[in-house]
Amino acid sequence: MKILISNDDGYLAPGIVALAAAMSAFAEVTVVAPDSNRSGASNALTLDRPLSVQRAANGFYFVNGTPSDCVHIALTAIMKDKPDLVVSGINQGQNMGDDTLYSGTVAAATEGFLFGIPSIAFSQTEKGWQHLDAAARVAEEIVKRGFPELPAPFLLNVNIPNLPYKDIKGIRKSRLGKRHTSEPVIHMTDPHGRDIYWIGPPGAASDASPGTDFDATARNFVSVTPLQIDLTNTRQLAHLNLDFA
Repeated sequence: MKILISNDDGYLAPGIVALAAAMSAFAEVTVVAPDSNRSGASNALTLDRPLSVQRAANGFYFVNGTPSDCVHIALTAIMKDKPDLVVSGINQGQNMGDDTLYSGTVAAATEGFLFGIPSIAFSQTEKGWQHLDAAARVAEEIVKRGFPELPAPFLLNVNIPNLPYKDIKGIRKSRLGKRHTSEPVIHMTDPHGRDIYWIGPPGAASDASPGTDFDATARNFVSVTPLQIDLTNTRQLAHLNLDFA
């Protein structure tokens, strides 16, 4: 089995090191990740400059671009054979609800999916890398599951509580919840007196009802959410009137 691994925290992040070690136990692994943290990059591709690829001492490739750049370059320039699976993460912090639209972790998996390859994004629900060993064990179990019941390719978003393995209650399929609007930007002044702004933290969950990813992880379950790319609002499409006089 051949697996391509990427992330948005950068090739030195503990999460990708742990994920690569877990996958290497049973698969041939190629790691292609950003050279630095690219959290929040979403599905951006770098089109205004050339990209460079370097290789670290541990064999990981790193790219001065986005997570989507990394997977795109891996599949079209680095890997000789198409992988059986693209895996992203393990991200430091949750990617649930509306987070998935901004997440570079999910974007890396999405790029694999767009190439017709089954893809999975893994995240821990809290920052700090606590109990990363348990998260890597969960990731290994989920990848080995294979999901033969799903039409290929599939795109899965997985969020894992930061708990010891024995305290994780199991795995639940879930839908995406929803968040409130993000907190306001943080206004500061730089040393030259110019206004600068930090994007504020994400808002709290506005829909954490039973069946959502927020609910599953709050109850110490791993959440697994199948995603799709089609953004068409089919309900509105049926009512859209373009018969202008």
